[in-house]
Amino acid sequence: MTLINRNILLLSLVLIGSCYTIMAQLGPDVYKYEEKLGDNHMVYQFMINNQYAILSVYKTSPPEFVKTLGGFYKINNDTLEMQLEFNSNFGKDSLMQLRIPFAQTDRGIQFRLEGLKDFKATPKMKQDLDGEWLFAARTADLDKGRRDAKNPRKTLKFLLDGHFQWIAYNSDTFEFFGTGGGTFTSKNGRYRESIEFFSRDNSRVGQKLGFGYELRGNDWFHTGKSSKGDPLGEIWSKR
Repeated sequence: MTLINRNILLLSLVLIGSCYTIMAQLGPDVYKYEEKLGDNHMVYQFMINNQYAILSVYKTSPPEFVKTLGGFYKINNDTLEMQLEFNSNFGKDSLMQLRIPFAQTDRGIQFRLEGLKDFKATPKMKQDLDGEWLFAARTADLDKGRRDAKNPRKTLKFLLDGHFQWIAYNSDTFEFFGTGGGTFTSKNGRYRESIEFFSRDNSRVGQKLGFGYELRGNDWFHTGKSSKGDPLGEIWSKR
């Protein structure tokens, strides 16, 4: 083999390896895919950070929650392998694990999810409250102690790139108690969110809520009023 051919071969191997690395990487990002269904739109949303992924599906007009599931993940040969902590459809499908092949394309990330779907990443938007948060206590009930992170009854808030979602569930029994999500901003102690889906009451979609927040170490002190208008004082702990 000549020196030129050897160099060409080495370069080809490097490029192939680089392409594989690019295809094997996923997130942290919020990915969305929209599908028109008659007069309605079905939205598929994947929120993925370095360890956790949440897939939610909802309709927009009229608004209707469809499903959500999420858990810790790993990537194996361009397949997203999720060990689920929650699944809103568990009573129907008993699904505790999920494997979703994916690939990088010129249109974004293509997931093999109920057929091939080309998801696009939403714009990056780093903010104070980005991350995974577990409900720890109500400020009025601190004398009763905090909810241990190992407790299977969890309420998780996942915030990334201007998108939020909360999920209430039991990670042992897979009981699902509710979820809601949309977009948010957090700046100078003010947290604002706009609801895009809400499993308990579709009529809440479009509602905009404002709260105060304060970060103390790994705790987020969340104050204001709930979506029902009730006084609210909560502590969320960084996961």
